[in-house]
Amino acid sequence: MSRPVFAARVSRFGTTVFSEFSALAAKHGAVNLGQGFPDFDGPEAVKEAAARAIRDGVNQYAITSGARELRVAIAEHSARFHGQPVDPDTMVTVTSGATEAILDVLLALVDPGDEVVAFEPFYDSYDANITFVGATARWVPLRPPDATHAQWWFDWDELRAAFGHRTRVLILNTPHNPTGKVFTREELERIGALCAEFDVKVLSDEVYEHITFAPARHVRPASLPALADRTVTVSSGGKTFSLTGWKVGWVIAPPPLRDVIQRAHQFVTFATASPLQAAMAAALRLPDAYFDELAATYRAKRERLLGGLREAGLTVYVPEGSYFILADIRGFGFPDDMAFCRHLVSEVGVAAIPPSVFYGPEHRHLGQGMARFAFCKTEAVLDEAVRRLLSRLTPRG
Repeated sequence: MSRPVFAARVSRFGTTVFSEFSALAAKHGAVNLGQGFPDFDGPEAVKEAAARAIRDGVNQYAITSGARELRVAIAEHSARFHGQPVDPDTMVTVTSGATEAILDVLLALVDPGDEVVAFEPFYDSYDANITFVGATARWVPLRPPDATHAQWWFDWDELRAAFGHRTRVLILNTPHNPTGKVFTREELERIGALCAEFDVKVLSDEVYEHITFAPARHVRPASLPALADRTVTVSSGGKTFSLTGWKVGWVIAPPPLRDVIQRAHQFVTFATASPLQAAMAAALRLPDAYFDELAATYRAKRERLLGGLREAGLTVYVPEGSYFILADIRGFGFPDDMAFCRHLVSEVGVAAIPPSVFYGPEHRHLGQGMARFAFCKTEAVLDEAVRRLLSRLTPRG
């Protein structure tokens, strides 16, 4: 009797939707507005700092918690932008990207049989990592703006109902991928009270912390008294500095939480690339003008693509943060988002992501009437995508 080749924990996971649609985009010569990586490089000063570190011999293992210079820079950055005091020696661990950090947190805080509450649509690694640690996900849907809600919203009764005696962690993603929702201070304070009631820790994924659009403003959950002692903050430099291939992330947490997370991290990757850590320290210390210009640049890109999608006949949800736009596709006659996005890439020449894959089975239908477009691209690429949409995308009868 032969045994399965794979372990049960990976049996339901196939190729990620990002790999699938990036491959389709390459096959059909499509403009890729699918996967969320910039098609332009980060600051020259930061790249030069990495090259200099390599030339200067910073090429061996870093200590597992991360190079101290980067941990100090992370602490300085947290105080500078979020008013959050951070001890670089007891509260910070450097990881190989935020995705590794998320797994480390769940490995450290969640046992098999526990439950994790998270909002959907979700970043796809949440689902996989919850499965890997043997826990059960309790998904709470975010709902699009409507006549009584100006922005994406959730039902407080649904959130409360997701909590129980087995709940160990709530995952927050703010600014949120893919909706662009930025959780408000009032929402975070109420969430903090709920987590205190059930003694639940919070994993706050903040990789888009510097990509928000006024009047929305990112509030770090850990900076609020109700959440300070129970929140693990995860972030990275990939989105902020357009260096997604570097995979330098970090965890900030109260010392008891950081210590157990580091126990997991040391056996996942042990340490992150040393010269890139040195360069990321320089990146975090860039002047305020860099971060202001980043937000302004992405606002202009957002408006450029919003206008083009509207002109092409799509109803769009205006994001408050991140670099994604969700568009309502229900008027085009396709059975679901997967069919629409496959037609879009093969016949229109534009790649987008079908967001139903970011939902659990119960609420998957909520994503089937939308498509996700990334605007972290050059103006020429955005303009070519719009040109193709206007000339080739027509409703089906």
